[in-house]
Amino acid sequence: MSYLHFSFYAAFTLSSLGLAFHRTHLISALLCLESMMLSLYVALTMWPIQTQTPSASVLPTIMLTFSACEAGTGLALLVASTRTHGSDHLHNFNLLQC
Repeated sequence: MSYLHFSFYAAFTLSSLGLAFHRTHLISALLCLESMMLSLYVALTMWPIQTQTPSASVLPTIMLTFSACEAGTGLALLVASTRTHGSDHLHNFNLLQC
């Protein structure tokens, strides 16, 4: 395993562990999701270089677009939840109430 592969795997693993263990605030969960998407984007961007493929793939651009949509949706949810509940603590949210 090369150092480049290890760094991608480590970044994805650390961000998924951060998402699993640091779930007190919504903003920290969103930051962990964004770091997971960023590590996947960098890995998909470097993949054609590692395999020495002559054509560039469209997949990293599509994934970056979905990541931007996910970030916008997450920030909109953060603003809406802060306005309705007063904070972004995840333990204040009750999914069974309207």
